[in-house]
Amino acid sequence: MSGAFLLSCLLFAAINRRQRGPYMDEVFHVPQAQAYCHGRFVQWDPMITTLPGLYLVSVGVVKPAAWLFGWTGSVVCSAGMLRFINLLFSAGNFYLLYLLLSKIHQKNKAVSGFQRILSTLTLAMFPTLYFFTFLYYTDPGSVFFTLFAYLMCLYGNHKTSALLGFCGFMFRQTNIVWTVFCAGNIVAEKLNEAWKTELQKKKDEKISSRKGSFSDLIRILKFLIKYLISPKNLVMLTALTWPYIVLVTVFFAFVFINGGIVVGDRSSHEACLHFPQLFYFLSFTVFFSFPHLLTPTKIRKFLLSLRKHPVQYSLIAVISLFLIWKFTYVHKYLLADNRHYTFYVWRKVFQRHELVKYVLVPVYIFAGWSFADTLKSKSIFWILMYFVCLLAVTVPQKLLEFRYFILPFLIYRLNIPFPSLYRQLLELAFYIFVNVVTFYLFLNRTFQWPNSEEIQRFMW
Repeated sequence: MSGAFLLSCLLFAAINRRQRGPYMDEVFHVPQAQAYCHGRFVQWDPMITTLPGLYLVSVGVVKPAAWLFGWTGSVVCSAGMLRFINLLFSAGNFYLLYLLLSKIHQKNKAVSGFQRILSTLTLAMFPTLYFFTFLYYTDPGSVFFTLFAYLMCLYGNHKTSALLGFCGFMFRQTNIVWTVFCAGNIVAEKLNEAWKTELQKKKDEKISSRKGSFSDLIRILKFLIKYLISPKNLVMLTALTWPYIVLVTVFFAFVFINGGIVVGDRSSHEACLHFPQLFYFLSFTVFFSFPHLLTPTKIRKFLLSLRKHPVQYSLIAVISLFLIWKFTYVHKYLLADNRHYTFYVWRKVFQRHELVKYVLVPVYIFAGWSFADTLKSKSIFWILMYFVCLLAVTVPQKLLEFRYFILPFLIYRLNIPFPSLYRQLLELAFYIFVNVVTFYLFLNRTFQWPNSEEIQRFMW
């Protein structure tokens, strides 16, 4: 952890030398944090759409540090010092990822300590998250509090988990979904226990609580409804999850009083049913987890499954085509801002021809199958709960933005079985390569717009 932090500090120094002033969304975040630094807590930039969690934490760290070390003048709450807060969050994320991997896979005695550290280093260097460690964005802090809440939930400390979930919500409102996910973990665990008892009673060994045929799924859904309409079970689940219920109630009160989930500029952040976001997330996951999801064995298994269940896959393809046809939205930012990689993905892939979005359906189906196949070690109830949270966090977003995929990806990656050492090393090497290319482009491939003298840089 110290080694990773030291390397990050060296990179941090290089980036701050090249980009001293606020860049991109920092032009809103940095002045807002500086206003808080000077005690102007009622001042608010209407262009900011998230709650002030990042600025409050920043003031809570920077002000005591300035008093302790005798810092004065412009260095206090400068862009560089505020960015350093995210470097501290990244060190915390490293440790939390290690603790989560150890807790989730504690029963797997075949996994060595070295493999755990290797996986932790890989996830800490996840390119989309790692890049924003060096800018004053909400992502590292948002990930820190959400992962911390998830860890406390796994240890059964639900009041602390809900409190940390509130901190995550203060960084980004959509993190409330991961509070529901923490509550869902408890519910899924209890459902799984009851389902196993149900199977034991009937002595039916053919039905598995993990995966099965369509008739098994119907049977599980019937059990789910029967379980959840029982007052005794509802009282028990409420007693276990009440801290999360309180937080979700606070969230709905906030939405009612605020008149929506977004604070500040709402015109560019309108909720909609953007179902293809799920397909983009699955493609994103296959790209960053290709050592686990894009193996020859996986492709063979998928083709075998395709041959065995042609009707089901045809139905999925038809539904996917319909969702793409009726629910594809293109945000104005996606088409207008050529500093983001998503601009080039959209222009080079999706805008090449109007049929491209439909031609990619087989890729999405494989991505979805492979994604689900790697989670088969989890219970069916956990998978259903995670899938509902994944839909809730991706589908309402109109803008295709890779940052929105960070948390669902990390939670997915933490819960898949430990891969072989070769695949872990391949994944780490790939992440390092992507990071090297990303930082090279950001630092060295600068450009200018015709109507502006400001230096522009490529970024996620």
